Amino acid sequence: MRLFLKEHIPLLIVYLVQIILVGTLFWLGSESHSLSISLYSAVLITVLLFVYLTYRYLSHRRLYRRLSETAGTLDQSQNEIGETPLADALHELLENQFQLYQNELYDTRQRLALHTAFINRWVHQMKTPISVIQLTLQDLDVDGEVEGSLQEELDRLRKGLEMALYTSRLDRFEHDFRVDAIPLRTAVQEAVADNRRWLIRGRLVPDIRIDEEMAVYSDAKWLHFMLGQVITNAVTYSAGRGERVVFAANRRESETVLEITDQGVGIRPEDLARVFEPYYTGSTGRNYHESTGMGLYLVREVCSRLGHRVEIESVPEQGTTVRFIFDAPLRSPI
Repeated sequence: MRLFLKEHIPLLIVYLVQIILVGTLFWLGSESHSLSISLYSAVLITVLLFVYLTYRYLSHRRLYRRLSETAGTLDQSQNEIGETPLADALHELLENQFQLYQNELYDTRQRLALHTAFINRWVHQMKTPISVIQLTLQDLDVDGEVEGSLQEELDRLRKGLEMALYTSRLDRFEHDFRVDAIPLRTAVQEAVADNRRWLIRGRLVPDIRIDEEMAVYSDAKWLHFMLGQVITNAVTYSAGRGERVVFAANRRESETVLEITDQGVGIRPEDLARVFEPYYTGSTGRNYHESTGMGLYLVREVCSRLGHRVEIESVPEQGTTVRFIFDAPLRSPI
């Protein structure tokens, strides 16, 4: 109704002007200057206007209702909006636009699927030469420092390929996860073991303070990936400064909280609010060539899709704490 009235404000203004002009002409044209003829014409015009507006509102009420409401889904835009010529023309326009949108969306999804398939195939193909290089490196009699440097570069390649693979899988996340009860200490130990060479090179000791019986609902593969990203950051920004990376878990009301704390360079307050943005490295990350600005972004995205939360606290020159918050703490099924 509000939209209907707003649309007809110009008509109502013209109507008022018409009444004044016609009434004035009738009044001036009568010899006795009687107001009865002017009032009669005003009443007649008003009745005709009321009939017209009533007919127009009743015939277009579905159209005005649709224009006043926000569609919850794309399919709702295809519902009938009336039988008047204006409603039919608008419905036909919306159908054509919807079809064009569907075609463009289908093409985009096809290109995205091909791109994802290419990335997945490329990553798996790259794993073979890396494995060959790894075996060759083990057989070569090279200086220990040289071997360590080559091994570090191989590990960086693996990390880069892993990030590319999981980034491509994120677009089809709903087809690539399975939620189970996971013993939290075991998950952390596996992530630490997978990143042991990084910790050793950074001369950092993992300090795991998690109850054996503590468990969470999550996806084991994605949880392992998130822990790996946080461990990699902890090593990158703590090497040569800290002595240990602390993994601690506790229960907070109906939640299980996992905290990973390093003793690294920390994050400046002005950068802290943006560390979860894609490709944002901040003033600290610019000093490290390994920083891509994607690790914490992926961690946040995976957390949100699994129903977890992630928080971060940091004090410059003292260290950083990344906090994972899981709903409904459980006892380990083992």
